[in-house]
Amino acid sequence: MLFTIKSQTINVNVPTWDDLESRVEARLRERSGFSLATINLDHLVKLNRSSVFRDAYQRQDFVVADGNPIVWMSKLAKQPVELIPGSDAILPLAKVAARNAVPVAFVGSTAESLASAKAFLETEVPGLEVALCISPPMGFDPLSEAADEVLRQVEASGAGLCFVALGAPKQEVLSARGRTVAPTVGFASIGAGLDFFAGSQKRAPDWARRYALEWMWRMLGNPRRLGVRYLKCLLILPGQVVQALALRARNQL
Repeated sequence: MLFTIKSQTINVNVPTWDDLESRVEARLRERSGFSLATINLDHLVKLNRSSVFRDAYQRQDFVVADGNPIVWMSKLAKQPVELIPGSDAILPLAKVAARNAVPVAFVGSTAESLASAKAFLETEVPGLEVALCISPPMGFDPLSEAADEVLRQVEASGAGLCFVALGAPKQEVLSARGRTVAPTVGFASIGAGLDFFAGSQKRAPDWARRYALEWMWRMLGNPRRLGVRYLKCLLILPGQVVQALALRARNQL
């Protein structure tokens, strides 16, 4: 599934959960590193505004569909992909790391949340080693020398997989930079996923996710912050639908 933003093409190139796990496992065994992004409508809005974010996305090795609208548009384009939210990818990817004896690292969130997430995952996933937890300070710049030092610490810890929980676009920018500064490490941008495990943020209930209403549940919990975000997402949706229909037409030629 392709998205065109400011003449740049973004390809959702990992269509299924099985494909994601097999590709990550291969990279972990080779210690060749990777960066993983999870695209959604909010990312598309930000990609339209930020050349730095677009450049970071161009350097992602793997892109999955994080959001039902992305999945719906993929079906409309006749290039269907599965829904793979970043927060849902943490546990299966941690299991892949554990069975290959690859330590993991956490970057982002708060020190308290990372400690709680570490305890949860090491209990939930037998054999998992969380080698390093780093909670960057407020105002952390993913393009700074301080960011490079964080990336060097991750690689020096022996971690082969790093979950980056800084929110978009910081996490994707840091992950893209990691491909140069720490090339043996796989970086997975996962948003608030570690906070869900720690209990510092509450995930939408199962019924909301089942009926694709997680966005509404979240907005009702914080309308002032999320109302404008979701309005912007809604406004770009018609243009993305047109793109999907055009892609479908090209594929049928």
